[in-house]
Amino acid sequence: MANTSIELEDLPGVGPSTAEKLREAGFLTVESVATASPVELSETAEIGESTAKKMIKAAREIADIGGFKTGKEVFEQRKDVRKLQTRVPDLDALLGGGVETQAITELYGEFGSGKSQIVHQLAVNVQLDEDDGGLHGSAIYIDTENTFRPERIEQMVNGLGIDGADPEEFLSNIHVARAHTSDHQMLLVETARERAKEMRGSDMPVRIFIIDSLTGHFRAEYAGRGTLATRQQKLNRHMHDLFKLVDENNAVALVTNQVMSNPAVFFGDPTKPIGGNIVGHTATFRVYLRKSKGGKRVARLVDSPNLPEGEAAFMVEEAGIKSC
Repeated sequence: MANTSIELEDLPGVGPSTAEKLREAGFLTVESVATASPVELSETAEIGESTAKKMIKAAREIADIGGFKTGKEVFEQRKDVRKLQTRVPDLDALLGGGVETQAITELYGEFGSGKSQIVHQLAVNVQLDEDDGGLHGSAIYIDTENTFRPERIEQMVNGLGIDGADPEEFLSNIHVARAHTSDHQMLLVETARERAKEMRGSDMPVRIFIIDSLTGHFRAEYAGRGTLATRQQKLNRHMHDLFKLVDENNAVALVTNQVMSNPAVFFGDPTKPIGGNIVGHTATFRVYLRKSKGGKRVARLVDSPNLPEGEAAFMVEEAGIKSC
């Protein structure tokens, strides 16, 4: 976890004006400086590359990153990982107990497959106590397709069946921003970092970051093969910024993704997620959602570093995500 007591001004050669330039460019923590490139840092802070290298070296020493750890040390660090439950037993079992913190979970599927329903549900569930499957924290919701509905949150809170659950209180702990372009979407991740830092010492720190959907703006703005490389580079940076964010806050990253039909597939399901290998390799868990008979939805775990592939069915009801 990030050391929150160290400020940028504690780095050698960083005064108030340089620190301000770094923060304006999105370098809000010592860890973000430690993982930057000298060229990027020198251009941002208007300093020489040699000075930037010294700054990065000092940041790496202070932040204690970049070195090797034993498997045992990594195992101990993994004990900080927590699980946010959907409260649908089969779905939680599929995900190894729930959606992990310090990881990016991607939900992809066709329109109406339940992607936005799940992210609304987890924006509610995250606020519950750990005994009830939550993380006792707030949610940040970056809305790129005008999908957030406070009325849906109210229905889901009432559907929890918990005495004294006040929908207005739950809504006050969900911080929503509408992204209008891909650049705006990337900027909002930096704004989310600032908001999370402000709330870190509060009773309800940010425990989930939602982007619904991840690829919508990128797909619309970068159409055609000629823009593919630029799109993928931006998407790569965007997802790695998101990774840093959830690492710093021991939070869940939950992103939805659109799909396209692959005409080369003659047998089986032709749908595949947008974003190609960049999204595929960066997302820790990939879950494919599809409609089934009788109003059911089926979640299939497609990719995971430690869990087997499998499927789980669930229902989308007025009261929220429920078991079949």
